[in-house]
Amino acid sequence: MHSCVNAATQYAGLAALTGPQDEVAKMVAEFDKRRRVVVEGLNRVPGVSCATPKGAFYAFPNIKRTGWKAKALASALLEDAGVALIGGPDFGVLGEGYVRVSYANSTENILRALDRTAEFLASRKAA
Repeated sequence: MHSCVNAATQYAGLAALTGPQDEVAKMVAEFDKRRRVVVEGLNRVPGVSCATPKGAFYAFPNIKRTGWKAKALASALLEDAGVALIGGPDFGVLGEGYVRVSYANSTENILRALDRTAEFLASRKAA
């Protein structure tokens, strides 16, 4: 059995790759801005350190010095602070001590999530 992409979709893909790239450049610049906001914001949170990601739209900060386990922190942030992120162990056994943070949201919402995360960690002891 096999399947193939229909002709209309193939032409659309060709147009996307060979047509104007202005919107792509704008999107790349916006994600670069958001990446800087996330990395700088996370590095200001006591106990958190974050290297600058090279691709995608996720950061993977180290949270070991907060005293929290990754999945417990992810759950507590969601339930108590309204911040959604994913514990590193969901990406493999070496993920403990890390969380995955997306910056595929508005800068305003990212800043709000960073503030809530910092406030939560300042007010709550590790579980």
